[in-house]
This record gives sequence, C-alpha cells and structure tokens, in this order.
Amino acid sequence: MRVLVKVIKDADRSDGGLYLPEGAKEQTQEAMYGEVIEVARDKPTTEEMAENVSGVPSNSKVLFAKHSGICVPWDDSLRLLDVKDILATVEEHSGAEAH
Repeated sequence: MRVLVKVIKDADRSDGGLYLPEGAKEQTQEAMYGEVIEVARDKPTTEEMAENVSGVPSNSKVLFAKHSGICVPWDDSLRLLDVKDILATVEEHSGAEAH
C-alpha cells in the first residue's frame, strides 16, 4: 500500500519535525516530516468515497526516512511512500498547554 505525502519544511523545524533553536539545524537529519494528502483506497461499490485501505489516516502528520519513497517529478514537495516506510505518526500540540 502507498500514500502520497507532502513534505513540510519550516525554517524553525528540522526535516524530522522537531523545533530547533536558531543555528541548531543540521543537514544530516535522517527523517523527514510530512502530511498524508492521499491514501490507498479500495474500489467504491457505490457512489460514495472508496474506503481507506492503507491503514494511515488522511491528513495525518508522519515521519519517514529521508531517502525513502519516490519523489513526484512535477512537485518536489510530494513523495509517494510505501506504508512500511512511515516511521511514526505525529500529533502536534501547542506549547501553551498546561501540564
């Protein structure tokens, strides 16, 4: 199964999705951060949307190995990934939450 991921780049965030202090970003990151924008689906039996069969929720944030997947030729921010290449799903929290 495959999913289509949009790589998220942020000047204050590493390719792996971690927030970094100024000047701490290194080019040797092993993982990248992205958002799943399309998932593998089965064939629809009705006019409704086909069911997600990838096991990865659409719009979820994920970490994946820097060199995994296939770059989409017309948009270098898109990667086609095998589900097995997703290292983790990530849930974002604002820093303002009380602990």
